[in-house]
Formats: sequence, C-alpha cells, structure tokens
Amino acid sequence: MRKSHPVRRAVLAGAATVSGIVLLLSLKPASDPGSAQAAGQAPPAAAGQAPQGGVNGAVTGDAAQTQYGAVQVRLTMNNGKITQAEAVQAPKGGRSDQITASSVPRLNQAAVAAQSADIDAVSGATYTSAGYKKSLQSALDKAKASAGPQQGSGGGAQTLTGDVAQTQYGPVQVRVTVADGKITKAEAVQAPKGGRSDQITSSSVPRLNQAAVATGTADIDAVSGATYTSAGYKKSLQSALDKAAPAGGGSSQAAGSGGGQAATQTLTGSVAQTQYGPVQVRVTVSGGKITKAEAVQAPKGGRSDQITSSSVPRLNQAAVATGTADIDAVSGATYTSAGYKKSLQSALDQAGG
Repeated sequence: MRKSHPVRRAVLAGAATVSGIVLLLSLKPASDPGSAQAAGQAPPAAAGQAPQGGVNGAVTGDAAQTQYGAVQVRLTMNNGKITQAEAVQAPKGGRSDQITASSVPRLNQAAVAAQSADIDAVSGATYTSAGYKKSLQSALDKAKASAGPQQGSGGGAQTLTGDVAQTQYGPVQVRVTVADGKITKAEAVQAPKGGRSDQITSSSVPRLNQAAVATGTADIDAVSGATYTSAGYKKSLQSALDKAAPAGGGSSQAAGSGGGQAATQTLTGSVAQTQYGPVQVRVTVSGGKITKAEAVQAPKGGRSDQITSSSVPRLNQAAVATGTADIDAVSGATYTSAGYKKSLQSALDQAGG
C-alpha cells in the first residue's frame, strides 16, 4: 500500500481551509453603516428627538420654579433640531452659584445631544436639573406647536404662554391652547404660593381657567377674595392671546393679500437678569419693522422705580426708531439698558431679524 507524503497532506489541508474561509466571507451579510444605507435601511432615529418641521430661530421655555430659584431654558433651532441650549434663568446666590456654574453647561450639552428633554439629572443639582428639564420640555412643546400650523392647512392648535405678570403675592403666568380661534384649554403655569396663597390659588385658578375657556377672552370676572391673582391672570392671559392673533389669522391673511408685507408679530424676549432685577422686552413687528416696544419686566423697588420710569420709555422709543437692539444705553441706567438690549435682541431673534 502506497503511503501519502506528509507535505502533500499539509498542502491539501491548507487549500481546504482557504476555500472554507472564502465561502464564509461570501455568505456574510453586510453589517457596516454604508452597506445598510445601500440596502435602503436608514439608521434608527434617536428616541424623543426635537420636533422636526423646519422650526428655525430661538424658542424660550416657561420659567420653572424650583426650591432654589427659577430655571428657564432657551433653545436655538435649525430645521427642527436643537443647535444650542442655554439657561437664561438659573438659581443664584450662595452655594447656588457654584451648583449652577457646574450643572448648567452639562445640561445644555445634554439637551443638544439628546434632542429632547429626556436627559439625566446632574448629580448634586437635583432641583436645578428638574427645573431645567421642565422648561426645556415647554420650549420643545412651543416649537412643536409652531411647526404644526405651518405644515397644515390652517386651523391648527397652538399652545401659547403669556408673559409673567407680577403681583403683590407672587408671579402669575398663563398658558392657553387655541384651536380654530377658540380657547380649548387654559392653565396657570405660575401662581402665588406659600402660606395663605396656596389656598387662594387652589380655589381661584381653576375658576379662572374655566372662565377663560368659556368666554374665549381675557375679559373675565375677578374671583372674589383673589383680586391680585385674578388681575395677574387676566394680564398674562391677554398677552398669550395677543401672541395667538398673528399666528392664527394674521399670517394667512398676509400670505393671501399679495401685497408682499409680512404679518404682524408680537414677540417676547427672554428675561435678562441684571444686578437690580430682571428685564424683559416685548415688541410688535410688522413688515419687518418694530412698531411697538415695551418692558414687561423691569427693576423695581426703591431708587429702581425712578430709574425704570425714566429710562424704559426712552429705550422703547430707541428700539422703535432704530429697529434693532443696537441702541444707546440711557445715562444713569447702565444695568437696565444692558438688560433691555439683551432681551430685545432675543425677541428679534425669534422674528428672524
């Protein structure tokens, strides 16, 4: 019997092994991202993304009250995606300064990365994180609401948040849902609290909400025993309805007129914190020009009352005259002027101007 040569057996075994490897490679499905796209399979989208719909510009969430102060988030969006997040209000003073400085940049980064409010709380900043997420979600809700009517054929629901109305017992801020020109829902996102205010708020606010839906306007009766809360509620409600007017009917009328004029918009800037108190500016823009400017918040108390009453009217006039936030500071009102200009610019950012 003839024996096989050992070298020949090794060569045959090697050839069989190579053939097997080639066969396995030819059967292995493509698993790299490029191959998946070539096969028509898009990469999975991240859960909880910001609303897509071509939303552009700045969107400011509602101020979220926390145990250590208010948190308010402003987003810059491009084609429905968050490109920048910042806290225009955050707890301050004492240890809060350190916590804010450490946590807010991380929350900002997380918001951009996640494209949603589904972000992790920063360790050691539980209250700030919770307030941040709440305000961030309200900003995304506003972005979603503003995108909806643009894609639809008119009559879409809008969620609109009024300006903060300061009262003797605390701030009041109202948010409404408007559909087909009617208020379908009203709620107070801020209301006086603490001590007896808790009882008054829990009793009066539900009745004010019902009245707003029933009348469809801010012309509602004050609740007995809740005069200040009622007045603040009505003021904030009216500012929300002012915002609904151009979004509901003005835009479609302007587009159909053929005159080339842009719709009138009422835009409220972010709150600018100053050494003497917050400043917040609201402007009316028509045809690309500022037709009205007003400070819905300004420093008050003591000497601030005098400075505010003297400087704000001049700043309002300057805003209308120049049509920009590039206005001169009023002498003797440096901090108020700087806050005014900052809030005015954020309002114009929303207008795209």
